[in-house]
Amino acid sequence: MNIRKPLLVAFLGVGLVPAILLASLAFVKAREAVQAEIERNLTVQAAGIAEDVDKMMFERLQNAATWIRLDVMQDLQIRDVDKRRSRFLADLQLGYQDVYLNLSCADVQGQIISSSDAGQVGSLAESRPAWLKTVLSGAAVELELPGEADSRAAVMRAPITSMFTGEQLGSMRLKLDWSDIYDVLDQAAGSDRMLAILDAEGRLIAASRELRERGLLLGSELADWRTIAATQKTVTRQGAPIIDAELVVGAARSHGYAHFNGFGWTTLIMQPVDRALAPVHRMAWIFLVLLGVIVVVTVLVATWVSRAIAQPIVGLTAFTRGYMRSKVLQAPAAGSGEVGELTEAFVHMVRDIDLSQQNLVRASKLAVVGEMSSIIAHEVRTPLGILRSSAQMLQREAGISEEGHELVGFIESETERLNRLVSAMLDTARPRAPSYGDVDLHALIRQSIAMLAAQMAKKQVVVSESLLASNPVVECDEEQMTQVLLNLLMNGLQILGHGGRIDVASHDDGQYLYIEIADDGSFAIVTSTFTTPNQARWIAEMATNAAKCHPNMKWLETDEAQEDNVLSF
Repeated sequence: MNIRKPLLVAFLGVGLVPAILLASLAFVKAREAVQAEIERNLTVQAAGIAEDVDKMMFERLQNAATWIRLDVMQDLQIRDVDKRRSRFLADLQLGYQDVYLNLSCADVQGQIISSSDAGQVGSLAESRPAWLKTVLSGAAVELELPGEADSRAAVMRAPITSMFTGEQLGSMRLKLDWSDIYDVLDQAAGSDRMLAILDAEGRLIAASRELRERGLLLGSELADWRTIAATQKTVTRQGAPIIDAELVVGAARSHGYAHFNGFGWTTLIMQPVDRALAPVHRMAWIFLVLLGVIVVVTVLVATWVSRAIAQPIVGLTAFTRGYMRSKVLQAPAAGSGEVGELTEAFVHMVRDIDLSQQNLVRASKLAVVGEMSSIIAHEVRTPLGILRSSAQMLQREAGISEEGHELVGFIESETERLNRLVSAMLDTARPRAPSYGDVDLHALIRQSIAMLAAQMAKKQVVVSESLLASNPVVECDEEQMTQVLLNLLMNGLQILGHGGRIDVASHDDGQYLYIEIADDGSFAIVTSTFTTPNQARWIAEMATNAAKCHPNMKWLETDEAQEDNVLSF
């Protein structure tokens, strides 16, 4: 499985699950808070409307209680038509504008003897049973129920008594504009709520426009809804017979105003659940949009992070697979951070393994070559020994000519050289541990020159010594260091022609001992710079590998003709 997939799933899980849980929790809590606020608002609004209606009724009742005590009303004792009183009532109606539809006074027989509408004077007042009765400021006031034919009017009756005899002179009739209450309810209802006022018997005496249009006025279909006011809580219930849906209903009981104790009316505010919870639904959409944004951002961030983490690991995996297929080391970009360090360490480890494997293969090959060399050397030594013994026996023969002695000497010397080569081959195949000791390099140089004296004489090569080192003693393997010096001198002999020259010099500076071997051939070999005693030990160990250079020993080849360093290592 690609590591990016579990990383992406993990990041999405870490990012989205808490976001979804927090968003869901926030939505639930916000929904509860909004719903509680809506319910509280309905209850508070119902109580406010009930108070406004009580205040409105109190003002009208107070007017009736005040007006029946005016002196002008005592003129009813005369029991005749009084234009002055009618003019007074007309002025009152005009002063209160649309509060009253009509103001009139009737005698005890019910005949209207004064009115704000002159056309009513002399007619009999329509008498209907009292709907509500109350006493305010010592005045007993009755209220007639609005009629079904004219639901916009309600008549208030207040008796007028004589200030002298105390007998009833008649009554004052105030025809109220009941639509004022409708206007209050319509304004509070707005476009998504319905309001209703129920009397003490459960009749719907006033309602907002939607309920009035449904023909529910003066009906008792909502009588049992008055119990909601007793709970002082907003409830959710089926909306029948108003609508076929659930309603959130808030209710408040009339408590009167000032000295008016109220009529015990119940104010209902109803709102369909879908309308009431519309803010919650809008909030739900907002939360869904925000959640969608969070999901998109989380996916983008998780994708980027997972790619940033997985990319170097995928590259490292591809590098490993490629190396396993082709054995080609093409290291990926390391990047930064812990993954970058891991990539560098892994690539370094693979390179070390590859190098170790190559060294192991090379060592295996060398081991095979060494074993074959030892076998061949062992087989070659026997005939070489026979040849050498035969040559030595021929040298003792008295009848051999001078030319024969020379040829036999060649056989003996060459077999000796071949024997040395075989020994060197065996030493290369089976290197021995170096044996360190204090060695006088001046003496070793002279000994090496003496060992090659015969070959130098044949080519007429002159060796010049300038051994000026004050302390030529170093700790090294004498035999291997001899091989180093012999290799350098032999290299000069091979390059030089007849009559050549080799210069051997030494000097020291207290820290380093310098040995320089130069010739006047096409190339000059110079070896220099090794210290006493430890660096010399490394050089002696190098001699077992064809006198290769060690970092503590510098080898320089100089082209004297151009007076320029050609190669240094």
